[in-house]
Amino acid sequence: MKIPTKLIFTSLLAILFVVGTSVSLSRYFEHYTSEFIDHDIYSEFLSEERRVFVRLPKGYDSQKSYPLIIKSDGNFNLSRWHETVTTQSEKKLIEDSVIVSIPNLFWTDTRNRDLVPPYARKDVQIEARPSTENSPEIFGKADLFLSFIEKELIPFIENEYSINDNRVLSGFSAGGSFVLYTIVTKPELFTGYFAFSPAAWYDNSVVVQEFNNGLSKLSEKPLFLYLSIGGNENEIITGSFKGLLSAIELNAPINFNHAFHYNENSGHSDNPYYSVPKALLAYYEFRKNKI
Repeated sequence: MKIPTKLIFTSLLAILFVVGTSVSLSRYFEHYTSEFIDHDIYSEFLSEERRVFVRLPKGYDSQKSYPLIIKSDGNFNLSRWHETVTTQSEKKLIEDSVIVSIPNLFWTDTRNRDLVPPYARKDVQIEARPSTENSPEIFGKADLFLSFIEKELIPFIENEYSINDNRVLSGFSAGGSFVLYTIVTKPELFTGYFAFSPAAWYDNSVVVQEFNNGLSKLSEKPLFLYLSIGGNENEIITGSFKGLLSAIELNAPINFNHAFHYNENSGHSDNPYYSVPKALLAYYEFRKNKI
């Protein structure tokens, strides 16, 4: 019996719909849910609801207070953070911490909008993405994202959990440029800043220039910045990284402390994995000597 063409076509569409829906749901749960505690917070600054993942210390006790780590990269390397903080704290090398990780929205590309500083990506000189994803209009609203963190997220976490003034901000790539923007814009918000493979190359390294300008305006409050880059990263990223180190060498105030690593044989996406334990150990060495 011959099956009507229309029936075959309809059946194929139905199969494609089911497969597509399954893939989308799988990606959604992978990207927008965590193995920890998920909270949804409505942001007046961003005019949208944002989700955060909260990892609590082992044996969390609300009668104690804990350090806070905020990372901008969602589930990316979140398990690495969990494992590293657990292992190092059990060895008494660092303090166990509340980790708050912020994913990008799932249905909308918000990463570059949220993490790229307002002065960057006005003149996009490197076509790293298709034009539909590389428009200057979708970049450069890190000021709003920083307001969300400072005035909405941190108060929410302070209300829900017991945290102290030992606070770290961490970011990778575009998230690294956000860290550099924050340390010279709101230096008092955190005591530690980690920038893994920071995207400081935008528009002839304008992030480096603004970071350099901001260093001289910092107070004498002790601050710590950890920088890292993979040994196999491209020359543009490497060049801006060297510019950041040069700026620190020339203009950093006396209580500005930093550490950096070149992770040999690591690419852009691999570098954060190797950087997490090094950054935490370097930060706690700073705290032991300076705070």
